[in-house]
Amino acid sequence: MSKKIGLNIGGRNFDVEVDEKFAQYLEHQMLKDFNVEGKNDLKVLLQAYIRKTHELYSQEQKVNEIIKKVEE
Repeated sequence: MSKKIGLNIGGRNFDVEVDEKFAQYLEHQMLKDFNVEGKNDLKVLLQAYIRKTHELYSQEQKVNEIIKKVEE
């Protein structure tokens, strides 16, 4: 089952449809990353993207460290 999630960026509304289970997680993350009022500018979006990309980078580094330890 899917759920539609909406976000306002730069005065424009965007809707995405995602799996219902993921929607709960996404909504929680969006509350942390974006303005609670739902009105965001492009700078806010870029900052959120950079934060999430850094989180993924850090996770990838940790996974690679674990893989190296397991291979030794």
